[in-house]
Amino acid sequence: MTPDSRIDATFRLTPLQKVALAKLNLHTIIELLYYFPTRYSSISEIKNISELIIGERAIIYGKISNLKTAKGYVSKMTYAEATIEDRTGKIKAVWFRQPYIAKMFVEGDFVKLSGTVTEKSGGKYLNNPEIEKTKDMPIDSGNSLFKNTDQIGMVSYPVYPETQGITSRWIYHAIDKVIKSGLVENIVDPIPNEILEKYHLPALKTALVWVHMPKEESHGLIARKRFAFEEIFFIQLLRQRAKKEYEKNKSFLVDTKKEDVDDFISRFPFRPTDAQTNAIEAIFKDLRSEKPMLRLLEGDVGSGKTFVAAAIAYALTQEHSQGEFTKLQTAYMAPTEILATQLFENFIKYFSHLPVTIGLVTGSGCKKFPSKVDPSGWTNISKTQLMKWVAGGEVDILVGTHAIIQKTVSFKNLALAIIDEQHRFGTSQRMKLVHKGQPVPHFLSMTATPIPRTLALTIYGDLDLTLLDAMPPGRKPIITDIVYATNRDKMYADIRKELEAGRQLYVICPRIDEPDPDKEMALQAKSVTEESKRLKKNVFQEYNIDILHGKMTPSEKEKTMARFEDKKIDILCATSVVEVGVNVPNATIIVIEGAERFGLAQLHQLRGRVIRSNHQAFCYLLTESSNQKTKDRLHALKTAKNGFELAEMDLALRGAGELGGKKQWGVSDLGMEAIKNLKMVEAARNEAREMLKKNPTLKKYPLISEKLANKHEISHFE
Repeated sequence: MTPDSRIDATFRLTPLQKVALAKLNLHTIIELLYYFPTRYSSISEIKNISELIIGERAIIYGKISNLKTAKGYVSKMTYAEATIEDRTGKIKAVWFRQPYIAKMFVEGDFVKLSGTVTEKSGGKYLNNPEIEKTKDMPIDSGNSLFKNTDQIGMVSYPVYPETQGITSRWIYHAIDKVIKSGLVENIVDPIPNEILEKYHLPALKTALVWVHMPKEESHGLIARKRFAFEEIFFIQLLRQRAKKEYEKNKSFLVDTKKEDVDDFISRFPFRPTDAQTNAIEAIFKDLRSEKPMLRLLEGDVGSGKTFVAAAIAYALTQEHSQGEFTKLQTAYMAPTEILATQLFENFIKYFSHLPVTIGLVTGSGCKKFPSKVDPSGWTNISKTQLMKWVAGGEVDILVGTHAIIQKTVSFKNLALAIIDEQHRFGTSQRMKLVHKGQPVPHFLSMTATPIPRTLALTIYGDLDLTLLDAMPPGRKPIITDIVYATNRDKMYADIRKELEAGRQLYVICPRIDEPDPDKEMALQAKSVTEESKRLKKNVFQEYNIDILHGKMTPSEKEKTMARFEDKKIDILCATSVVEVGVNVPNATIIVIEGAERFGLAQLHQLRGRVIRSNHQAFCYLLTESSNQKTKDRLHALKTAKNGFELAEMDLALRGAGELGGKKQWGVSDLGMEAIKNLKMVEAARNEAREMLKKNPTLKKYPLISEKLANKHEISHFE
């Protein structure tokens, strides 16, 4: 047996197990050893049903039966209930306002429950317990999963992620066999000893044993810390190395006179914030170097990132390619057609007084400004003609969706690539844009998504970070309220006052249509179609209500948004399709139904739709959840001063593994745990930089080079 031995050649596997291991991306012994437990569960924590005490929180395993839904006689509240039985006794479990749970399981399923033991009418029951299906009956001191527990002295047992065909039990016994073979003794540690000693981290062979078979509670934690550091360290090495490689390319020198840029900015009806001014200065400093800029502009919703982008794009329109009359070009890629169209229209306003040509390319068609017929407006144009002008350098600024990176799009002198909400694009998509020219373009990424600083340092390690941490003057803080069913009528009364004053309203729903009536869980989420009908019939009869969602065609979405902007629609019922970029200054109220179903970052983005003017803005978060964790998260949205603070609160309140986008960012659950630790991230970043500074080719570290060669889809510029 070697680290590269195949699992199917080492263990006797059933066809189902082979499929399951492939699904978990486990093929070799070393991959199995790096398949870490998600948690550790103490054998002593598991209770027999006969031992349960009223008021305590307990974990039990058992067989489920007597599943049914019912409705309270007085309260009319629907609930699910079931009986749980182990070898020592039975207990009832009740899930209030969660009738769908009765349909998630079948009679005879083995389940694990975690909840508080409550007393009612002289009997015990579990109140709203967490429940999950298991493969078999309980693991307890009398029926241990680990027959050699006493021998190895483990105080807790590891729990591994499972899939159909492979259980946590199977994974443990397979790893146990590998470790007992002595294989780990011969695996060479890729992390240099001096780094391990500096941060008091265990060697690889020790960490592998401790992470799977901890003899002390601290062993598992120390081992996980070591592997978390290792993952962040390798990500940083990849990012920093890719940055150095990209910076070897020659880029365009942009040295527009400051007074010219100041004159352009002075035409705006507002003064830039200090944060915007500082961001523009930092970007111009990069552009004055022939080394390509790699910068992330992170700003809260409404902080003015588009203004900064416009000022930089203007500077390029004043420059010409060396030895040519052709102006330098800007490409601006947005994640949705709605946002791309709005950016195109905004840029027309910014540049209408200048001899600047602006193009728009989306899946729905192309546009060009100015029009030969009407120099003050735009015209529809064929894609073939627009691409011909882009390739010839006659289009100065091209705005578009992912259509901008198609092979048919080529530039004469692409000097600046801007990507808005770049986490919505894959690495390969970003690479296609920044590699559309030689010299390579300067790169500016922008995001309004709140990202914890540690996460930004990790996933955007190859980008210099600039923060827009101030809002334009005159903006009033948004009033955010958490609304429960009992307060809905008061909310509607407050909203009516704003509508009477001429303001407009967004109503955000988690679903587009009502689902199959048999799926009770789905029915708990309001739908755009039904909610718009209900509001028109029962609440806001005198107002114009329309809908917007992702299944509509781009032209339908565009027409609806145009009507909303023209105030022909008072209330827009929509899905989270309005999350990014939609800009209607007169819409100052947003109602988010089922707020607990959205992440905090997404809620913050949605709320940002109504802080586009100096009118007082309101955000109502509607929830029926009684879960304390949910209440804490929504309260964080209410109290956080800005998106940056909110991102840190979200990271602290939620399990790191719950943060969306792990796959997009190329970070595992274990790596996400590390991101809660700023010191660890900074240490890994510093060590990676120092190693590349002393040994840019990494020839001194062949194991590290080999490991990096096996990683992919990590860097933005590889």
